[in-house]
Amino acid sequence: MWIVALAWIYVVGLMALTEPSVVAGIMTFLAYCLLPLSILFYITGSKRRQARKNRAAPAPADSTAPHDSAAPD
Repeated sequence: MWIVALAWIYVVGLMALTEPSVVAGIMTFLAYCLLPLSILFYITGSKRRQARKNRAAPAPADSTAPHDSAAPD
């Protein structure tokens, strides 16, 4: 995924360089590169954070397992 992001930054950087003014170039870079990539990394990062959180949490006790109780029949 990092290679795709780097390629996208490169392409949008070249697009921004061809803009007629500096302000238009900065706006192009922000609108087509930083905003979409930040949303993408936020979404994909939330899955990684959740997986890391699940790995760090201890496994809950299994409440469906039968108990060894000496109940009289």
